Amino acid sequence: MDSAVVVGVDGSEAALAAVRLAAAEAARRHRPLRVVHAFIWPSLHSPFTPGTEGPADGGLRGQAHQLVTAAVDEAQTTAPGLRVTGEIVDGAPTAVLLQASDDAALVVLGDRGLGGFTALVVGSVAVTVAAHARCPVLVARGATDPQGPIVVGVDGSDVSRRAVEFAVQTAAFRGATVVATHAYRHPASTGPGDMQPLVYDESQLQAEEERALAESITGLTDRYPEVTIRRESVRGRAPKVLTEASRTAQLLVVGGQGRGELTGLLLGSVSRSMLHHSHCPVAVVRGDGVGPPPGG
Repeated sequence: MDSAVVVGVDGSEAALAAVRLAAAEAARRHRPLRVVHAFIWPSLHSPFTPGTEGPADGGLRGQAHQLVTAAVDEAQTTAPGLRVTGEIVDGAPTAVLLQASDDAALVVLGDRGLGGFTALVVGSVAVTVAAHARCPVLVARGATDPQGPIVVGVDGSDVSRRAVEFAVQTAAFRGATVVATHAYRHPASTGPGDMQPLVYDESQLQAEEERALAESITGLTDRYPEVTIRRESVRGRAPKVLTEASRTAQLLVVGGQGRGELTGLLLGSVSRSMLHHSHCPVAVVRGDGVGPPPGG
């Protein structure tokens, strides 16, 4: 059975935007779409009157069925012919989504929610899912420029290389260009505790950064000859550089943990920042891989 694209829904407009994004991505990847709603009725804060003809949570479960049905309809409208299933899973949203990620090709979420997905992104759910999911996580936020490139942040780490591979793979499905973006800072501009020389050859420094950037895409041009990959080394802080690049991108891809992050920090500061500030959808790729190949 093909690994599905999984989308979490809660009835919010942000969740419906995630459904549309997930449906389009599933269709491109030739994968089924699985619409999932995590159901914990005490946390939904919806009034109900227990009836005599069913369980106390019957009214809320009925509402859950309605929102899942609406999400399935939205997906099928977005991508006619797509295989779509919808289900209600009892449990906390984070636990439900992480379990779903075990055999998913991709998990898609909205950038804010209500009910079981309260305060998505600014709260703990999206951060936790992005940090622990066993597959890439795509967060629907901002606006998508269908003519824009897929921008991927590069820092030379192993996780970054997996993010680049995911970006190029996604570009192949979308017929898009990839811009591999590496932000760097002049050593003399770092803090006084870094013990770096105050004088550096700028051209030499830039050449070194360009070499590191070139290494990050080694082999990918042969595997995906149909994808144009541009390289950009930009002097500046990574969050600022990538946020600016996201203004004209159709997708921003970042690694879940980059070079220089603390070992125990599962979601790096750059990827956290992009979840909050990107102007386009964000994909977070961790070190576990980039998901199974099409049809796997």
